[in-house]
Amino acid sequence: MAFTTLFSPIRIRGLELKNRVILPAMGTKMPSEDRYVTQQLIDYQTARAEGGCGLNFTEVCSVYGPASPKNFLAISDDKYIPGLKRLTDAIHEAGGKAGIQLWLGGLAVASDPEQMIIIPSPVPVQGTEHTIPGAEISTLKEAAKAFGEGAKRAVEAGFDTIEFHAGHNYTPHSFLSPFFNRRTDEYGGDLKNRARFLIECIEAIRRNIPDEMPLFMRIDAHDDYLEGGLTIEEVIEFCGMAKDAGVDVLDVSRGNFSSAAIKYEVPPIDLPRGFNVDNASRIRKETGMLTVAVGRINAPAQAEEILADGKADMVVIGRAQLADPEFCNKAQAGQTEDIVQCVACNQGCYDGFVSSEMPFITCLRNPALGREAKYRLSATDHPKKVVVAGGGIAGLEAAMILKHRGHHPIVCEAGATLGGQFALAGEAPRKEEMKEAALSRGEQVVRAGIEVRLGTPVTASVLEELQPDEVIVAVGAAPMELKVPGGHLPLVTNSHDVLAGKSEVSGKVIIIGGGLVGLEVAEYLHGKASEITVVEMLDRVAKDLGDLRSICVMENLNASGAQILTDAKCVEIKEHGVVIESKGQIAEYPCDSVVVAIGARSRNFETINAYCEDHHIPCHVIGDALRARRALNAVAEAHEVARVI
Repeated sequence: MAFTTLFSPIRIRGLELKNRVILPAMGTKMPSEDRYVTQQLIDYQTARAEGGCGLNFTEVCSVYGPASPKNFLAISDDKYIPGLKRLTDAIHEAGGKAGIQLWLGGLAVASDPEQMIIIPSPVPVQGTEHTIPGAEISTLKEAAKAFGEGAKRAVEAGFDTIEFHAGHNYTPHSFLSPFFNRRTDEYGGDLKNRARFLIECIEAIRRNIPDEMPLFMRIDAHDDYLEGGLTIEEVIEFCGMAKDAGVDVLDVSRGNFSSAAIKYEVPPIDLPRGFNVDNASRIRKETGMLTVAVGRINAPAQAEEILADGKADMVVIGRAQLADPEFCNKAQAGQTEDIVQCVACNQGCYDGFVSSEMPFITCLRNPALGREAKYRLSATDHPKKVVVAGGGIAGLEAAMILKHRGHHPIVCEAGATLGGQFALAGEAPRKEEMKEAALSRGEQVVRAGIEVRLGTPVTASVLEELQPDEVIVAVGAAPMELKVPGGHLPLVTNSHDVLAGKSEVSGKVIIIGGGLVGLEVAEYLHGKASEITVVEMLDRVAKDLGDLRSICVMENLNASGAQILTDAKCVEIKEHGVVIESKGQIAEYPCDSVVVAIGARSRNFETINAYCEDHHIPCHVIGDALRARRALNAVAEAHEVARVI
């Protein structure tokens, strides 16, 4: 399929983009603590420019010195210009165009307690007697001026365009939204007054950039989960004001970090693909402005349809370019089957960004993210035959990296299909894309010419036949058994068998285990079971989910009517019920089926290990075979091992 609209050029004022794909501003934790561009950030950005992206935006860049948190980019001083110039030069050399997103973070700046929080109205700090005050008018004047000065520096640094961030609960959005803005002066009240600060910022930017430079603006289509917040009608009216002030392009996003609507900012797999496109389409139609569609647009055909149907003029393809920096090149060449698909798991991007344990973001599908220079694959001087035991997502990743480097991998999978537990996870509600991605990776392995043996558990005789130089053990994990009286009765099954369709359950169902898998089984059984109860030993369920997936899963679970018991332990299973201990009390819950979802334990690979030891063959254990964890860890280990063999 030719994606003629997606890869057609577009001209905005004096800027011509070679295609309609935008890499949006996404937090990376790659800037230095003192707010400078790093080589790591340059490598990350240029990999996507080399991959064919039409326009790369920086992540948020602070314009106002007193409100510039550490570890974020800043353009609040001339000292930042040289580093930003290195970034734009690198993007240009890679064949791309560079945009900068000018930012004033509002409450988000609280990540750095030394910085000023600029908000329209007072906000009490939970658990304290402290209240964050609303901004003084003098501060607003200084901040608006800072946007203009930042724009001037952006021109000096060689940026091709600028984006003014007026969404996501940051300072400008907070002024525009009646939920946050309760002022009674000229910066509050009706829409014109609430828009005053934003218009001042836009006018300051426009005054400090050439006439031929376009100005983008990121906005929320409307406020979600905020009672009395912005309506789309108000946003459309404001966009007309912004157009008159000098904005050329509307980047239509959604979400805020003050409510569950944060799920729309980095939308997980639970949200429909393209969930915000209709909002962008309406705003485009009613404003007559160039518009960018945003929100789970992760496939070339999907993007082409949006553009060809006139719903938007450009599309944001963000995490799909994290998963595969060559996304655009592959799509334009018609090699869509070779794209490594983003599955919106959020494990490496959003969860990695908010985790104090991860130094920068990564990607389940692409462990080289943020390590583009270090992980550049080098051809081996000594090709080896490597047996990969296990055709799950980690084994497939190892095989592909080995093949790219010139080794001769052989994938041996005990089951009848490739994909392993990643494909099985795709049987849960709303996770079809995971199954598709797992199966696609298997097809990529076969197309790469890698030998695959299905129905072939790795035994001593198999290793004797194949005579490998090295072995990678990626046999995964199996469901743990519940070791209580009655644990083997006929009414007991496990989560894997339920999701795989091997076990049919109905009537009253009790699920033992309230982690991700247990909750997904509960959702899967909605409509199949007459009553569902989830039993969890900890004080709450979903502790192993990332924040945004947790919001979505819990919303859907609550809507299903499933009963949840926390601080509860299964102590016995009887023929028609389960005995639960909770807070010192014992109670029996009647049921027809029991589904055990208490985790997984590494499969036994002692035979492989013993053979390798006896024959002095290096043996590498990765993923759940080493220890049951998230798919993110498994794929990262596969990549690391295959990169150095």
